[in-house]
Amino acid sequence: MTTTSNSITDNTIIQVENLSKSFGTLEVIRDISFNVQKGEVLGIIGPSGSGKSTLLRCITQLEKVTGGSITICGQKMVDGGNYADKKTLREIGLKVGLVFQNFNLFPHLSVLRNITEAQRIVLKRSKEEAEQIAMDLLGKMNIADKAANYPCQLSGGQQQRVSIARALALNPQVLFFDEPTSALDPELTGEILEVIRELAKTNMTMVVVTHEMSFARDTSDHIIFMDGGVIVEQGDPHEVIGNPKEERTKQFLRRFNNL
Repeated sequence: MTTTSNSITDNTIIQVENLSKSFGTLEVIRDISFNVQKGEVLGIIGPSGSGKSTLLRCITQLEKVTGGSITICGQKMVDGGNYADKKTLREIGLKVGLVFQNFNLFPHLSVLRNITEAQRIVLKRSKEEAEQIAMDLLGKMNIADKAANYPCQLSGGQQQRVSIARALALNPQVLFFDEPTSALDPELTGEILEVIRELAKTNMTMVVVTHEMSFARDTSDHIIFMDGGVIVEQGDPHEVIGNPKEERTKQFLRRFNNL
């Protein structure tokens, strides 16, 4: 298996070492190690059930790890399976944003309030400041005219753009995407991928779990292929996707005719 990861530098935003996660006797991820540098886009690909989403949930504190270490922006979140104190975990939590595949918007709140609520509660911003930031982000997402609408009045692509704006409103140091287009109709997929491409141009640090192979190849700076809870192969996206070394990677990629 090819498991070489990026070296650790002063610009290392995420450092994952020998990470494991089990649910009872089921080992979902095992001995995962990689680093993400500031401004880098890491693409994570692999079949369903390979542990990709669980990995993201562990890094964003939605799941507790079984073993290993995670460091975010130089702060140790968990070391050898032992977690930092609550204050440190909260500080780390403010540095990461997560965009879910199923939007996770509050259905009873308007688009504007979906984006301002966390700003006001978590960051203690004033209503005026939170709304200004929300409207600026909605403008960048080309849906400023939907501020007063409710999620049920939006298309799936529009809801996902609101989710991205909500995550960005908290000024995360790194943004995670968990298959952001999997719940969308094919014709809406392209617009969300374009939003992520534009974010990449601003040097936003991102980790993207995706089934869109062409997008992963062309947008990522580094790519990881996972299967069976382990990293099978990782490296330059054009090499891993265009010229994979491992037989399991080759088998997985054969199903994508557009490559």
